[in-house]
Amino acid sequence: QLKLVESGGGLVQPGGSLRLSCKASGFTLDHYAVGWFRQAPGKEPEGVSCISSSGESINYEASVKDRFIISRDNAPNTVYLQMNNLILEDTGMYYCAVDTFCEDDLHYMMERTSDSWGRGTQVTVSS
Repeated sequence: QLKLVESGGGLVQPGGSLRLSCKASGFTLDHYAVGWFRQAPGKEPEGVSCISSSGESINYEASVKDRFIISRDNAPNTVYLQMNNLILEDTGMYYCAVDTFCEDDLHYMMERTSDSWGRGTQVTVSS
């Protein structure tokens, strides 16, 4: 069975950090670009970041640039999202998905992949 499983979410205070993991099973993740997406309560989903299959192309949504770092480790078939200096607006359910390439405009990547999102992992930033 082909699937992606997100993990690593939790409750953190503003300024804190979390590292999310997106682990693939049933297929080799290094053939694909991977995107992270999130949806806050009552808001539309949005793209957060993506990384190409080689790791050479990386994009971030403007509000997370300089705070989040996406990386991949093909040995455990996993893509990570290191989230630093978290703010209240980062609260939401985070999802990962695979695609053929890392899109400059994450909105288009989100549209292509949204049907394949899994259960996600909840990130709550609160004081």
